Amino acid sequence: MAGATAATPMDFDAAAPPPPPSGAAAKDKAPLSATPGGRAAPWVEKYRPQSLGDVAAHRDIVDTIDRLTNENRLPHLLLYGPPGTGKTSTILAVARKLYGSQYGNMILELNASDERGIDVVRQQIQDFASARSLSFGAKQSVKMVLLDEADAMTKDAQFALRRVIEKHTRSTRFALICNHVNKIIPALQSRCTRFRFAPLDGTHVRDRLQHIIRSEGLDVDDGGLTALVRLSNGDMRKALNILQSTHMASSKQITEEAVYLCTGNPMPKDIEQIAFWLLNESYSTSFKCISDMKMRKGLALVDIIREVTMFVFKIQMPSDVRIKLINDLADIEYRLSFACNDKLQLGALISTFTGTRTAMVSAAN
Repeated sequence: MAGATAATPMDFDAAAPPPPPSGAAAKDKAPLSATPGGRAAPWVEKYRPQSLGDVAAHRDIVDTIDRLTNENRLPHLLLYGPPGTGKTSTILAVARKLYGSQYGNMILELNASDERGIDVVRQQIQDFASARSLSFGAKQSVKMVLLDEADAMTKDAQFALRRVIEKHTRSTRFALICNHVNKIIPALQSRCTRFRFAPLDGTHVRDRLQHIIRSEGLDVDDGGLTALVRLSNGDMRKALNILQSTHMASSKQITEEAVYLCTGNPMPKDIEQIAFWLLNESYSTSFKCISDMKMRKGLALVDIIREVTMFVFKIQMPSDVRIKLINDLADIEYRLSFACNDKLQLGALISTFTGTRTAMVSAAN
């Protein structure tokens, strides 16, 4: 790999991180560092990894960045992937390793709440990058600019940033973090080393949650832990927020029902019941039963659609019937995103399954 001043763009994909160690090996792992603030602090920040060894997954990416940091060859970075997968935590851990106690003086961090127009690039970022570095004994004299949610920047701001990166490569490293890499202009992508952070494996999420549950002294049963992992969808931040919210809402044991009640998501048994109505009952009966359940449990139709879609893959049916059903469900979810009438879309959902039942009977005959 070339040096940091002439880094060649690379793409590392961590779609399938290895499972975490178990048994004796797990005891040797670095514990999660807790920031000051006690129980009142948001657990997302309290248990944010403080070093690269604390990052939950993506060990291939973390080890590569760690090696580049140790060899003083850190290039400009572009970290992309879904939320809650460790992108920001990884970069902050790198900055702490590089600058130690001078962390606050050597890094400029702009997050989603900051302005992202061209003026910010021309003024704040330009001024920081051009200022002479006073490292006061820090390991590295190069500064770092961290741009979180970089995909929210305007195109003009991105083109201006490209010129700033070219001009200040010797003194400053830029780390761009985004969810959608296609919203970053090619000129910026080509100047950075790209790392893709895939959604976390359920094993890693469960492992971290168990550590936090022990640290906080919580009473969480197996069903509750499984529900947390399932609802997180590989998003560690979401898992922690759900765990803390459920803990605050429930003074007793955290169970599967408590987790689903706190988040407002339909429970698996509710989805099974809804699927039974859709596949076996008449239109009017299905409409009444599902409407009553929605009202009684405060469920959102869009959540029902998403869970029913996943349930469809467990049902045996001809491929062409399944394809049409999934396509129709996608259309209903799309219409709901534009705040279309819930009752009308519920009727469309039942109509879709009525057509599916007819198609399945025809295929069987």
